[in-house]
Amino acid sequence: MEKKLSFSSSLVIGVMLFALFFGAGNLIFPAELGQLSGTHTWKAMLGFLFTGVGLPFLGILAIGFSGKKDLQDLASRIHPIYAVLFTSILYLTIGPFFAAPRTGAVAFDIGVAPFLGGFSIDLARLLFTLAFFGISMWLSMNPAKIVDRVGKYLSPLIIILLIGLIAMTLIKPMGTIQAPQDPYIESPFFKGFLEGYNTMDALASLVFGIIVIKALHAMGITNKKQILTSTMMTGFVAAGFLAIIYLGIAYLGATSVELFGQLNGGGPVLSQTASHFFGSIGLVLLGVVIMLACLTTAIGLITACGEYFHSIIPAISYKSFVIFFSTFCLVVANFGLENIINYSLPVLVLLYPLAMVLILLTFTGPLFRQAKIVYRIATVTAFLVSFVEALVKFYSLVEKQMPKWLEVINDAYIKYIPYYEQGIGWLVPVLIVAVITGTMVFITNKK
Repeated sequence: MEKKLSFSSSLVIGVMLFALFFGAGNLIFPAELGQLSGTHTWKAMLGFLFTGVGLPFLGILAIGFSGKKDLQDLASRIHPIYAVLFTSILYLTIGPFFAAPRTGAVAFDIGVAPFLGGFSIDLARLLFTLAFFGISMWLSMNPAKIVDRVGKYLSPLIIILLIGLIAMTLIKPMGTIQAPQDPYIESPFFKGFLEGYNTMDALASLVFGIIVIKALHAMGITNKKQILTSTMMTGFVAAGFLAIIYLGIAYLGATSVELFGQLNGGGPVLSQTASHFFGSIGLVLLGVVIMLACLTTAIGLITACGEYFHSIIPAISYKSFVIFFSTFCLVVANFGLENIINYSLPVLVLLYPLAMVLILLTFTGPLFRQAKIVYRIATVTAFLVSFVEALVKFYSLVEKQMPKWLEVINDAYIKYIPYYEQGIGWLVPVLIVAVITGTMVFITNKK
């Protein structure tokens, strides 16, 4: 008899998954989006929810649907070498390079910095991140207990505290929603769509999906159909909580402009809102929420990275990787939140299209019998577009003049590729080549 996942178990794993997703960027980016998009908040949030909730949900399902044991196995449909490179870069991006250090930086900037007074901010950041990543390292040493530690205890507290803050903004709005600011005036949906990249959740979903499946296996769910059904159930729980919190925080940001004015980043928006409603107790409450949310995400990311790199380099123990990645995160976090966010942008512009193509083809693969030619051509097409976008973003970031060849290619892309200027220029070319090659494979196989 096939074992089915109970509702309570689905809720526990779904809340655990929500907590793994819900970290640094999930708090600060929707608040900033709400402030800047104003009366266009809901249009912008539609785009944000597409990449910040919809794609992570599809990523979780893709892992369950594919039947593959991990992301590298799934990406090997393109090429074994590509699979190792893509998976390694993705893990490093959501791990020690950007996302994991960002958790410590955000926790410090919002949860600790407002209380420092005249204390040295650099020394305080060093001491805090030392403790933060020390705790993360300790909790990551035994990943088998991650469901109990995260899903049952920390996650519900995060949800309760955040919903309490959001409820106050609904009961007593801070002001009327103001006019939108650039770049949300002309294309709020596309700006929100790209803003969802910053959460890195679609990338993380291809990693967290494995954590969910391992948790299901531990509960005795091994049948492929039941794994897919159970994954969908837990994904719905996580996606539902994410969407509610995102919309609430965006509304909080949108209604705060009349009272606070335009603030620099989502962190001050949340801090001042908490102080407005609850005073100094509100700031402490917010600090607790921030640190819990960021800590749970850091644990998930360090655990996932340690397990993956131990699997490809078994000579180095899992615990050694956890220690190394935790230490690396500590160093990067002390460069500051703004630098971490800025320098992650070119990498995300490159990786997100590649991840979205893999997710898309995973679901449509049965139509062309998982032919590798379709995967390869679609992936190369996405890379040719996103690589140029990433280089342009990098040169803009370092304020350097682009090389002439890059300028020529970029101008041609702007002229000939639909939606390139909106940041999703890869979409139409990938759809075209996927349909053409998929049709060719279908006709050839039929003959």
